[in-house]
Amino acid sequence: MVDNSALERVSDFLRPCHFYVPVHQRLYEAILKLAERGQMAGPVTLKKYFERDGDLAQVGGAEYLAPLATGVITLINAEDYDRTIYDLHLRRELIALCQEVLHDAYEPRLEQEHSPIAIIEQTEGRLFRLAETGDTGRGAQTLYEALRRAAELTQLVFNHDGGVTGVTTGFTSLDRRLGGLQPSDLISLAGRPSMGKTAMAANIGINAARRYAQTGGKEGAAVSFFSLEMSGEQLGQCVLAEQSGISSDARRKG
Repeated sequence: MVDNSALERVSDFLRPCHFYVPVHQRLYEAILKLAERGQMAGPVTLKKYFERDGDLAQVGGAEYLAPLATGVITLINAEDYDRTIYDLHLRRELIALCQEVLHDAYEPRLEQEHSPIAIIEQTEGRLFRLAETGDTGRGAQTLYEALRRAAELTQLVFNHDGGVTGVTTGFTSLDRRLGGLQPSDLISLAGRPSMGKTAMAANIGINAARRYAQTGGKEGAAVSFFSLEMSGEQLGQCVLAEQSGISSDARRKG
């Protein structure tokens, strides 16, 4: 309410639901709406916005806005304060999630969706969604920052004589085209069923892990492999077959 420019540093990760007090959720939501319209969101404009708001009347009416604005000491640490609000929101959500998991675990049911495995899977999904509710490590970046990073990557490729700058796949032609697997890349390996997608992905993981072990962690990467269609034993057999050369014909065709 004192300086709307602070929204530029926090609006990409801080949401109204992250505030604990419902009135503060409404206030922050109103500030965002006014800022989107290009209007100043201060005590005066917000007072008109909430003049007939019953929720605000319960905490003192529009006069409640004045102490909030005058109580600001400095805006230098505004981003740190907002990250604290976000962190506390995550802690509250984690506590609520743990309580629900305890309740489900203590109350056995015959339905398949309430089996222990189902509870674990549901909990994993909720934890993943909770981790995505606000990404405090990313945000808008300037063109200068993007160009600087692009120049650094170009210099890195030049220093490696156009070779692998990321994590090696172990496939020379693929490394030559991609420069290795780069950070933040999402790569989809597409193909018809039984064409060797899983075998290839497993071999990429093995090659990266092998290089990591050979260089003492300087190259390659530690690898964790997840498969929804194959058990650990089946995946191991697939890798053994591929490594032993049984699938060499398929590899030549690829």
